[in-house]
Amino acid sequence: MQFLDDSLLPENQQPLVIQVAPYGPQWAAGDSDDIAITMDDQIQKAVDCWNAGATVLHVHVREEDGKGSKRLSKFNEMLARLREAVPKMILQVGGSISFAPEDDGQAAKWMTDDTRHMLAELNPRPDQVTIAINTNQMNVMELMTEADVAGTSLSNPAVQAAYTDMIVPSNPSWHVEHLKRLAASGIQPHFMLGNVTQLETVERLIRRGAYNGPLILNYVAIGGGFAGLNPADMIEFVRRTPDGAVLTLETLNRHIYPMNTMAIALGMHVRVGIEDTLFGPRGERMTSVQQIEMMVRVARELNRDVASGDEARRIYKLGETYRNTDETLAKLGLPPNRAHGQRGVPLRVAA
Repeated sequence: MQFLDDSLLPENQQPLVIQVAPYGPQWAAGDSDDIAITMDDQIQKAVDCWNAGATVLHVHVREEDGKGSKRLSKFNEMLARLREAVPKMILQVGGSISFAPEDDGQAAKWMTDDTRHMLAELNPRPDQVTIAINTNQMNVMELMTEADVAGTSLSNPAVQAAYTDMIVPSNPSWHVEHLKRLAASGIQPHFMLGNVTQLETVERLIRRGAYNGPLILNYVAIGGGFAGLNPADMIEFVRRTPDGAVLTLETLNRHIYPMNTMAIALGMHVRVGIEDTLFGPRGERMTSVQQIEMMVRVARELNRDVASGDEARRIYKLGETYRNTDETLAKLGLPPNRAHGQRGVPLRVAA
């Protein structure tokens, strides 16, 4: 992303899109008063988050017993009800479906490739499905402190061991096929990237024709194989992100408050919710709605507008498709592919 002399002035920045992840699939039902269990409560949670200012909902679903659901029928029921309850909200389904252990000490399991591809068959279809690129460690315990897990199921050593060894499987044979299936179903992929090398892989996928379309990204700073908490690393990722992409910061624990404040000032977008932290900046318990409200206050203090539902859909380029590699590169502000025998940096030809 290029920063011009006036890029940090709020009147020149896009309205702030606030993602919220309010369902916290890693937490057991009793870990927080803010965990919605029944379907009615899960829908109401979405309504409350929308009313607070969030325009993107990161969707996971629980069964009536409080455990994370892996049933597509349950997701279909949830999506249908969300379409009625929050029709302007962008519905983003987590690409792992659920990574919560079903029993204490059971290793966190990701679904097989065939069943993970069924995300493209959700009906009604979500606006987005998140997708990781390149198989990666996802040790969500690495940056957790005793205070972060005290009194919760994550204080159990067996559960900690399961999450410590969790892996995000995304081999090329899987993510290339998954991108094809999402595109065929009219679902926008939301890329969850933890470092610049994964961003480079996405650019190669685009340059080789494996993906055509808008580039919607989360910079995932959760440690354990993904990015850490050094702001310099975030700035480098921002610098390397194509100008035409949309970039949101995702981090965890109490770090979401200083990191998101920096992201808002830079013109990025932000994510909050109890999936990322149960706590406020002083270590007090804070609900997903309260976290959204805090981001709205920060944006207002910086005089940056908060996106409406229609504005968020326009910023996310929902419904847009690009015909081919050349159009995708041009829309993203990337140089075209090198022509045969061409030397130097390939430049776009002015119309």
